[in-house]
Amino acid sequence: MLERVLIVEDEIHARTGLTELIESWGYKTEGAADGLEGLEKAVSWSPSIIVTDLKMPRMDGMELLNRLADLPNHMAVVMMTAQGSIESAVEAMRRGAYDYVPKPVDPLRLRTILQNASRQHADSQEDREGARRQRRETGMLGPLVGRSEKMKAVFSLIEKIAASNVSVLVTGESGTGKELVARALHELSSRHNKPFVAVNCAAIPETLIESEIFGHEKGAFTGAVERRPGCFELAEEGTLLLDEIGEMPAATQAKLLRVLEDRKLRRLGSKAETPVDVRVVAATNKDPEQAVAAGEMRGDLYYRLNVFNIQMPPLREHVEDIAPIAQKMIIDMNERHNCSVTGISDNLLKKLMSYSWPGNVRELRNTIERATIMAGTGMLDVDDLPPQFGEPGFAPITVRTGRSAEAASDVRSSEVERYLEDQNTVRVEVGTTVDEAERQLILKTLTSTHNNKTKAAEILGISSKTLQNKLKEYSNSSSVD
Repeated sequence: MLERVLIVEDEIHARTGLTELIESWGYKTEGAADGLEGLEKAVSWSPSIIVTDLKMPRMDGMELLNRLADLPNHMAVVMMTAQGSIESAVEAMRRGAYDYVPKPVDPLRLRTILQNASRQHADSQEDREGARRQRRETGMLGPLVGRSEKMKAVFSLIEKIAASNVSVLVTGESGTGKELVARALHELSSRHNKPFVAVNCAAIPETLIESEIFGHEKGAFTGAVERRPGCFELAEEGTLLLDEIGEMPAATQAKLLRVLEDRKLRRLGSKAETPVDVRVVAATNKDPEQAVAAGEMRGDLYYRLNVFNIQMPPLREHVEDIAPIAQKMIIDMNERHNCSVTGISDNLLKKLMSYSWPGNVRELRNTIERATIMAGTGMLDVDDLPPQFGEPGFAPITVRTGRSAEAASDVRSSEVERYLEDQNTVRVEVGTTVDEAERQLILKTLTSTHNNKTKAAEILGISSKTLQNKLKEYSNSSSVD
């Protein structure tokens, strides 16, 4: 099958000449008179390469480049620029163009660029086919595991959009694996050799969130003793995950929208704008439409992020995936804790599949980790589960502490039981009020972090401001600081 090349040029003679030249090199070509027509043909004809002029009526080459980034199919864009417009060409490269060629076009240079772009396209197709083979044969896609129809649908959508730069909104209950989706998108994209940066918007104090995300200049505020890049700059040419996007303050949401639209940011205290090339994935455990209606999330930001929505199903809706997920977790836990567990028994699998998993995959991971440490070797069985697992009133809430994996791996039998029960778990008895359960969880988490309120808020998935308000409530009825 011939490689498809779309030529977007408003000058008819130049367009015709390029079309004939590129066809003589063995490509299949189409022409478009401006960026708007070029975008329409990009959608309907799906070329692998687009050669476009920079200055055109109706829609110029730069705007076309921006619009192409929102399409699911990756297309290599080669920008043609007049002499003296090299700065614009460099800007186009920063925004995702594959390469540029000055006018008048040097045929040898253009042919070399097209050949290289064709090879990249073929490699990209091979990578996608490899991902599809992996999914079919192993039920895995990057860090994700599953063979159910629900997970197959998630895998399929990830494969389709991974190669593009389009923003993605990942939704689902806490613990369903939203960060793993973001990592899979990153690993299957051309950005996989660049940074993956994840930031929990709910864990950053409101006074610091803009500095953390956009960076700041020296002297921008009290304590800013040096220039510091934000998460966008740290993720340059890579992927940035903004987790719990619904917890981001409204003012910061407005600045984020500006960065997504202009692909430029301004550090706190700076007068200059810095171009950024980052693929943004946002995640939330809230219903985004309800968050917009409640004023917690800007509608324009939601629509900008929600070009594609990946909805992660709760574990109770795809329990047939528990076996392969648990097996992958056992492999990870064996390596982490120096164990040699070989699998799970049929009785244990039935027990796991009959449980509702309110904490989703995260709770399953905690359960498998505990069982692996308890057993140490052989097959995991029902006896390795926490006491009263799955019985009415059982509601373990696991809190990960700062204790090292190496320390945990040296512990066995009753010592492990005592460590996990005393340090990592809040046991909520039947009849306990929701407020009291919340209070116990917050105070136990604060203890486990040695009174580090920022870390405790991060573990709990709430803002530092919310944690401070809760502690003030408790101090009115007790001696808690």
